[in-house]
Amino acid sequence: MDEYCMQQLKEFEGYKLICVTKEGLVIDDLEGEDQRRHDELVASYSLLCEVMKEIIGDQVEKVVVSDRIQKSPGCLVTGQYGWTANMERIMKAQALRDSSLSSYMGSKKTFEINPHNKIIQELKRRVDLDRTDKMIRDLAYLLFDVTLIVSGFSIENPSSFSERVSRILELGLNINEDEVEELELIDEGCMNEDVNEESEEGMKNVD
Repeated sequence: MDEYCMQQLKEFEGYKLICVTKEGLVIDDLEGEDQRRHDELVASYSLLCEVMKEIIGDQVEKVVVSDRIQKSPGCLVTGQYGWTANMERIMKAQALRDSSLSSYMGSKKTFEINPHNKIIQELKRRVDLDRTDKMIRDLAYLLFDVTLIVSGFSIENPSSFSERVSRILELGLNINEDEVEELELIDEGCMNEDVNEESEEGMKNVD
C-alpha cells in the first residue's frame, strides 16, 4: 500500500516529501568555490559517462556524476514520474499487467556514478588512455549489473552476468584461456573416469 499511497501524497504537515530513489535529489546547495569545483569534476568525467552510456545502451536514459553517494561506485535512480524498483517488482508480478505501460514506466533509469570511488576513478583512467579497451566494456556492464541488484532491480540476463564475473575472476587469478581449457578437459576426464568406474561396478553386480 505504501508504494501506491506515496505516489499521491506529496506533502505532509508543511514538509515536501521526496523519494530518494528518484532523480533530482539535492542534499546540499553548492555555492561559489564549491560549485566551481563540482562543475570541474563533472566535466572531467563527461567522457566516462559518454562511454558508459554507449556500452549500456537503452537500459539507462543517461549516465551522470552523482552527489548523493559516498562509498558505492554507483546507484540507479528512476525518473520523477517513473516507477521505483519496488513498484516495478509489484507491477511485474501482476497477472493482468499492461506490458506497454511496464516498458515505458520501467525504462526511465539514470545511472549515477561516484567520482570519489576507486573503481570509478580507475575506470576513468582506462577510458582516458584508450576508450576502445575491451576490459572497459566488461567492467562497465558488470558494474551496471551489480548496481541493478543493489538498487533493488532484477538482472535481465543472469547468464551474461555470470560469464562476466567468471572472466573478472580469471583475470584476478591470472588464469589465461589455455589454462581454463586445460582445467575443463581435466574435469571432463575425471567425470568420464567416474562414469566408467560406476559402469564397471554395475556390470560386476549384474554378474
